[in-house]
Amino acid sequence: MSESETQAYRVEAPHAVAGDAVLDRLGSRAGGLRTDEAAERLEAVGPNRLPQPETRGVLRRLFSHFHDLLIYILLAAAAVTALLGHWIDTGVILAVVIINAVIGFVQEGKAEKALEGIRKMLSLHAVARRDGEWVDTEAEHLVPGDVVRLRSGDRVPADARLLEAVNLRVEESALTGEAVAAEKSTEAVGEDDGVGDRVGMVFSGTMVTAGRGVGVVTATGSETEIGRINRMIAEVEQLATPLTRQMNSFGKVLAVVIVGMAAVLFLIGTLLHDFTTEALLFAAIGFAVAAIPEGLPAILSITLALGVQRMARRNAITRKLNSVETLGSVTVICSDKTGTLTRNEMTVRHVITRAGQYEVSGTGYRPQGSVTLRDVEASLGEHEDLRALVEVMAVCNDSEVVERDGDWHVRGEPTEGALRTLARKAGFDDTGYERVAVIPFESDTKYMATLSRGTDGQPRVFVKGAPDRLLSMCARQMAEDGSVEALDRVYWEERIKSLSDKGLRVLAAASGGWDQGGDELTPDDLGEELVFLGLVGIVDPPRPEAIEAIRICRGAGIRVKMITGDHAGTAAAIGREMGIGNGAATITGAELEKASGDELRRFVRDNDIFARTSPEHKLRLVTALQANGEVVAMTGDGVNDAPALKRADVGIAMGIKGTEATKEAADIVLADDNFTSIEHAVEEGRVIYDNLRKAILFILPTNGAQSLVILFAVVFGLEMPITPVQILWVNMITAVTLALALAFEPPEPGVMKRPPRDPGSRILGGVFLWRIGFVSVLIGGATITVFLMRDAMGIPLDHARTLAVNTLVLGQVFYLFNSRFLEASSLRLRLLFTNRMVWIAVAVLAVFQAGFVYAPFMQIWFGSASLSPTQWLVPLGIGASVFLIVEAEKAILGRNAGR
Repeated sequence: MSESETQAYRVEAPHAVAGDAVLDRLGSRAGGLRTDEAAERLEAVGPNRLPQPETRGVLRRLFSHFHDLLIYILLAAAAVTALLGHWIDTGVILAVVIINAVIGFVQEGKAEKALEGIRKMLSLHAVARRDGEWVDTEAEHLVPGDVVRLRSGDRVPADARLLEAVNLRVEESALTGEAVAAEKSTEAVGEDDGVGDRVGMVFSGTMVTAGRGVGVVTATGSETEIGRINRMIAEVEQLATPLTRQMNSFGKVLAVVIVGMAAVLFLIGTLLHDFTTEALLFAAIGFAVAAIPEGLPAILSITLALGVQRMARRNAITRKLNSVETLGSVTVICSDKTGTLTRNEMTVRHVITRAGQYEVSGTGYRPQGSVTLRDVEASLGEHEDLRALVEVMAVCNDSEVVERDGDWHVRGEPTEGALRTLARKAGFDDTGYERVAVIPFESDTKYMATLSRGTDGQPRVFVKGAPDRLLSMCARQMAEDGSVEALDRVYWEERIKSLSDKGLRVLAAASGGWDQGGDELTPDDLGEELVFLGLVGIVDPPRPEAIEAIRICRGAGIRVKMITGDHAGTAAAIGREMGIGNGAATITGAELEKASGDELRRFVRDNDIFARTSPEHKLRLVTALQANGEVVAMTGDGVNDAPALKRADVGIAMGIKGTEATKEAADIVLADDNFTSIEHAVEEGRVIYDNLRKAILFILPTNGAQSLVILFAVVFGLEMPITPVQILWVNMITAVTLALALAFEPPEPGVMKRPPRDPGSRILGGVFLWRIGFVSVLIGGATITVFLMRDAMGIPLDHARTLAVNTLVLGQVFYLFNSRFLEASSLRLRLLFTNRMVWIAVAVLAVFQAGFVYAPFMQIWFGSASLSPTQWLVPLGIGASVFLIVEAEKAILGRNAGR
């Protein structure tokens, strides 16, 4: 299709143009398109469905997971062991590589699944007017210019400009984040108005909750609002995690050092000694094997996997391993409001009558709570003013609250569900009321009225709606004692402003007698007999546990920002209640739209509440925070959150109320939709990062000591104190047993009272690098000394090498206890048994090492020899000395360690 053909069926900003004008511009009419016109347009614009994404082939996806420098180092180690003929070691190393690749391969495809989740939101069927008649058609056959009909319960099949709207309300929270269904009309709005303010438009994938309407299709497929979000998810660039960046950097440095030192070692052996080329090559290979930490990638993956299991027990399900560690470095949490910080269950907080302001306890639709006046529980029998207002809100109501599987849900409008719950809390029973007639709510009239007979059989009129509308309809009000008096409009306007300033949605109630006879009710019947009863203030309440979680996050140096599609006043009020914002201004989507890149970076630095935002705004805000050097976690539950979740360093979706698209775009899914689980996940991320550093700090001195032994032997022309295959044994046995135990370390004290680490900081600071070198010299020097004492002890070469290996291993065993605490002393008896896995690992290693020394087949494989009991005392004494010396080093360096 040509661009000109497609352009002919587009209308720029249809929300800002009258419905009839949109019909004209699309070349359509109120009677709809002809069948041949629709077919022609379908051929030009394509079917009304989201395009299938381009996907990489299975082999390409699989092999991409081998494209990593640490994996290259592991493959080099496997090649070396294969050249040496040690096929068992080759198999072990290759198994580690394959496991890593399979984990990544399984986790991949998040974006593709997110797109599939959005496709499931789209309507499958539609009712369109073709050739002047209403017909059922497949939604994917709709084209711009089609006239469609909408009814309560329908999923909107395409973006459409409304031509008719009767009491039409549409649930758009997946696009806008607003908890309350949007009231629709045929009015045009400003061209710059956001999606949430476009009252004359309905959008593909949203749900009609009440009323009916007719509209003309303005966009289909990828041109719809949900299609734009689909494109944004596909185009979002994901950033490498802090761990990925640091390990890539570490791997590059390590590779250069290994290759460089192996070359230097070869030159030294050639220039200073009469080594054969074969012997030098053997020594260089031994050095490379010694320097490569074969077990490190496996330990990283296992440590992250164990963290994933612990998080799952705390209701945080991880879809990507590295995201667990990234949580530990998060500096900003960007949270959607509706359903994340709040319950997404409308709740009446205040009832105001002429007697005063009643407070309503309890949250959500669960009818547990009370109604109090001046801290005293109010009964309907003693408070006629309260009874009259609650009666109106319960009887003039089309919704119900029902219990299902222990949870309470609303059938119908969320706002009416809140009023039903209020009636139950107050003890009002509407059984026995018979509805005679109704005037349904419409956006033009802004009220709903019913003519109902009560238990006494007398008909009465009940009205609820917008306060300004009802005030204009009433001349009288109910007094504190239940009598009727003149309306005090100033009093009510002050109370309305007070509730609105708190971000509450305000509804009013009125009632009147009925002496006209008949069973029909019209707006003209609502006259001077109406008595104004009072107001209710409704809010989507914050989760109480989220307020505490935000406080803990602040203590951990993490800023929480609210990014919502809701109104600025509501967002600011919820922010104040939750401790977000600190009095700073609330920034709106209109301001973000006009902001330059530098202004946007200033906004996210100085402000914490952003309202009336679109998906593009959320994505820009996350990108601006990352440009400021922040590590960003983004939470949300609507499809409008999916692009920002994918861009964020950690995307967190709500598992219960979250859309499938959001869950698939996220790195972590909260099983309980509880913001507190995010705080737990951040804590777990910090613990995992600490444990990863402990593992690295423990493993590398093994490699350093072995490399030092090989280097010393070549420089001074000695026989090799340990062989390459013995080096592999030490590397794997210490990594598989001892280093793994560090993955089970509990949190260090005050883990959530320290600020987030600098994302740009090195995984190992200067003091830790010093310790790695210091311990390498300690253990390596002791190993060389033991080997050189073989003539004095009168033992053969294989015994001396076995003694040297035991010195290396036992030095690491004692150093393991040093590594359990990065900075604090390990000489504390009460902490000695806090990680039983350490003792299990030491016991397992003892069994393996005994097999290495005494098992005949191990002696054949590794060239080891049996030792007498007294010969074990030498490495045991050296190991204990290493532990005490490192503890002394910790004490001297004090709290500067790791900085």
